[in-house]
This record gives sequence, C-alpha cells and structure tokens, in this order.
Amino acid sequence: MQNQSFITEFVLLGFSQNPTVQKIVFVVFLMVYIATIVGNMLIVVTILCSPALLGSPMYFFLAFLSFLESVFSCVITPKVIVDSLHKRKTISYTGCMIQLFAEHFLGGAEMVTLTVMAYDRYVAICKPLHYSSIMNWRLCGILVGMAWTGASCIPLYWSSSLASCPFVALMSSIISYVTCTHYWSWPELTLTS
Repeated sequence: MQNQSFITEFVLLGFSQNPTVQKIVFVVFLMVYIATIVGNMLIVVTILCSPALLGSPMYFFLAFLSFLESVFSCVITPKVIVDSLHKRKTISYTGCMIQLFAEHFLGGAEMVTLTVMAYDRYVAICKPLHYSSIMNWRLCGILVGMAWTGASCIPLYWSSSLASCPFVALMSSIISYVTCTHYWSWPELTLTS
C-alpha cells in the first residue's frame, strides 16, 4: 500500500510573483470590479424604479442579467484582488469546490438568460402583433425559473461527483491560475475512488 497525502488546500500562482505587477493587478482589478458592480446595480435600480421599463419583458430580463453579472463578479474577483496583496495565495479544498460550482452555475444562468433574451427579441421582431400575448408575465417567470433550474443541473452533478472524490497529491497542489478552475494540470493531481 502506498502512502498518500490528501489535498486540503491549493496554491494559486496568480499572474506574477513580482510585487510591482501584483500592485498593478490589484489596482486594475479593483477598478474594474467597482465599475462592474456599480454599473450593473445602476441598471437594476433604474429598471426597478421605473414602472414603464419594468413593464417590458426585455427590461425585466436585462435587470435579471445585470443582477446575475453582479453576483458572478463577486465569485472570483474579490479573491483575485485580495490575493494580489498576499505573497502566498491559497484556497481551501471546500472553497475551491464552492467557487467551481458558483462560476459554472452563474455562467450557465447567464447563458440561458441570454438565450431567453434572444427569444424575446425574436418574438418582438417576427410576431409583433402577438408579442404581448406570447411574452406575458407567466412565461417570463417560467423562463427565469428555467434559467435557474437549467443552470443548476450540470454544475450540481459535476461538483457533487467531483467533491466525493478526494484529490491525492502526486507532485504538488499548485494551480497555475488566479482562480480555482477544473483545468488543473492532471499529471500533478489525480482523483482516487
């Protein structure tokens, strides 16, 4: 029987080990993060505060997409910003699994929402006289529910099956990215059953 050690945390290499580059990364990512959150929340608040805009399915889906984008930005970017200030950048195994699920779930929800928005525009352009009867609030609610449900299916299965298999360190637990992704260098890590 071989002596195996299980991984409890991953080391993220980040963009660079150079302190000057890390400071530049900190400033750039912080500015982009703030602009993303403020911009998307401004869109959401503007649509929610205007009954004329909220009455249209197009703006309802736009507000939902802006909300999703704000939440999606909060999954990875704060960790990258904080890690750019630290010499050693680590993420726990649990944190890695949560980050993987969240990025795939929210990315999937955004893709389904964009598809729903394309369908909304298709109906508005190709069937303008039937638009209000086709795109009613019941259908909009179903489509948003479909975005949440459809987006959760694959990441839930993938994350639960991946989380049930412990990682064994063959060489190291180093990830060459700024975030926990599923594109690890497989010669370095392997799954045990």
